[in-house]
Amino acid sequence: MLQTLGKWLWWERLWLPANVSWSDLTDSEDRVYAKASHLYAALPCALCMLLVRYAFERYLATPLADIWEIRDKVHFTAEPNPLLEKYFSSQARFPSQADVRSLCKKTSWPEKRIQVWFRRRRNQERPGLRKRFCEASWRCVFYVLAFVYGVLALYDSMLPCQYWYYTLEMGFYVSLLLSLSFDVRRKDFKEQVIHHTATLTLLSFSWISNYIRIGTLVMAVHDCSDILLEGAKVFNYAKWHQTANAMFVVFTVLFMATRLIIFPFWLIHCTLVYPLEDYAPFFGYYFFNVMLSVLQMLHIYWAFLISRMLYKFIFSQVCVSLCIFLYLSKTMQILPCAHILCPPSLLSLSVWLIFILQLEGDDRSDEEEDSDSSKEKTHKLSHMNGSGVQGRANGH
Repeated sequence: MLQTLGKWLWWERLWLPANVSWSDLTDSEDRVYAKASHLYAALPCALCMLLVRYAFERYLATPLADIWEIRDKVHFTAEPNPLLEKYFSSQARFPSQADVRSLCKKTSWPEKRIQVWFRRRRNQERPGLRKRFCEASWRCVFYVLAFVYGVLALYDSMLPCQYWYYTLEMGFYVSLLLSLSFDVRRKDFKEQVIHHTATLTLLSFSWISNYIRIGTLVMAVHDCSDILLEGAKVFNYAKWHQTANAMFVVFTVLFMATRLIIFPFWLIHCTLVYPLEDYAPFFGYYFFNVMLSVLQMLHIYWAFLISRMLYKFIFSQVCVSLCIFLYLSKTMQILPCAHILCPPSLLSLSVWLIFILQLEGDDRSDEEEDSDSSKEKTHKLSHMNGSGVQGRANGH
């Protein structure tokens, strides 16, 4: 059965055009072709990546976090309750309203107390800023090195240079899939898994089918914008907010240019049009372009999220500037006719919009605000050591 499965898997019509066979891709004295066996090194490379990442985060990123005084936020600890703990571990982290009422009867707790317990219990499992900082630092450093090596691989037509570029990239994405269980869980977790799986599939197929140049271009186009994204996260966690904001704006422009313009209108255009000039369409042609289209749909989804975040950021900055200007105009008599040009209703509207933006929060934030009153917090802080009011996370 395995032999039959192997024949179907390596059937020439799946991977190659009608007038090409595997014998045409046999190595000769003056030419070496890519082979599927070359990709076996991706798994050992992924394991090495995990070891290098562990060493990097422990001996480089963690000391850097100490230098920049990056500290984990302190949260209230959920009070011990075996019944709620069992429900949280085995059934649901977000109980429905009906389940909350049922738990109220079993524990004799009021509904508000149950909701606060689950909120605090969820926050206990959320990763701190130091873990986020270390993870973003590792990805930023890798993307910088990978992009530089990818540019060099594009100028080098020799197979060994491109082979190691493929191996490193595949090893990195395999390591990301292997580390999903202990990495920071993002809101776009499912999309990330789809992206990593599609990327590995594309890299494998492009290598086996000898689409190496276009595969190298796809990786380089992706890596260049990811550098700025992870760099913005690093500076955001370090509270270098102006630097982080500037990098995020530049990242947005670069992301839109590479993922929404260059990738679909140049790279996908090449894979759709140019192969048909020499060969008739075959399964591999359709499969390769479908996987590229999956990546493009993810790009459009992320572009929507990024645009919304950028809009909120710019709009909130404009509202803050307007409020400051109106306040100074009124108090310092800078603008005598301020009440005509900028009526109080406009000031109220600006303050209300800022309030709404603050309520919506940062799309990248994974933490929840505690809803205890200030009196409750003050009372509990006086009886708890090492506990503090939960703040807003710096985001993802």
